[in-house]
Amino acid sequence: MKRKGSGASTSQLIGIREITEDGLVTERGEDVTAFLIRPSNLSVLSRESLEARIYALMTVLKGVPEMGILCLDSRENFDDVKRFLRARLEEEREPAVRKLLAADLRHLDKMQVQMATAREFLLLVWPREKGEREKNAFLSRIHKMLEEQGFKGSIAGKDDLKRILAVYFEQNVTNERYEDSDGERWVVDYASK
Repeated sequence: MKRKGSGASTSQLIGIREITEDGLVTERGEDVTAFLIRPSNLSVLSRESLEARIYALMTVLKGVPEMGILCLDSRENFDDVKRFLRARLEEEREPAVRKLLAADLRHLDKMQVQMATAREFLLLVWPREKGEREKNAFLSRIHKMLEEQGFKGSIAGKDDLKRILAVYFEQNVTNERYEDSDGERWVVDYASK
């Protein structure tokens, strides 16, 4: 997607040259691998247990200087819609419409509570100046560190990264498949016919 007038694509604006099968390549040519961690049951943990989970993750982060963390909602955010509905509710005088607006707000609250634990963490790793063997050993060491601290993580694939970027930039969780280029599904390959 290109921004009108700038001539830059979305990927260029955020500094991504390419999304690969096991990570991405930045505009500066850096190879970045992303570990995807989906914590479970965060909403039912006690404060002490939650602090222990945070400390465990901090231990992993401190052990690998080439790593950063990104926390994302992996579901839609209804805050803008809820703000709009509250404003409409305040200005609406018709009781039947007010009742419908209030019902919509309750429904969105219910949906948001059900998705409260829909968080994903990306641990971004920059395995600088390592050959393929060294890189694989380095990534295996990180995977083992995560497991030792009680986290279930895996390397995010191309489809995972496209889904996460789609949710982050456009709150889109409805697609089953994400295209590499806008409109890709509409292009007909006449050469193969």
